[in-house]
Amino acid sequence: MDFFNKVFSSNKPTPKDLARDRLKLILIHDRGEFSTDTLDKIKTELLQVLSKYVEIDDEDVDITVTKSNSLEGESPALIANIPIKNIKGR
Repeated sequence: MDFFNKVFSSNKPTPKDLARDRLKLILIHDRGEFSTDTLDKIKTELLQVLSKYVEIDDEDVDITVTKSNSLEGESPALIANIPIKNIKGR
């Protein structure tokens, strides 16, 4: 069913998708100590670097900041889920 939604839907995000993305940004900001602007810059720069080597599915990129437990206590951890369509240069 997801396949048909992608094929027949427009590339324009729905209000539901926009609200979900905004909520994610708020949660990221609350969990980590990064501003929303900083997180946007990190995401943009990561995608720019990776796109030199691989084709990325921009619609399904998910970058979050969570708290991870380490020997030194809790610290922020950046988690990136970036679907790769194809590897360039093969």
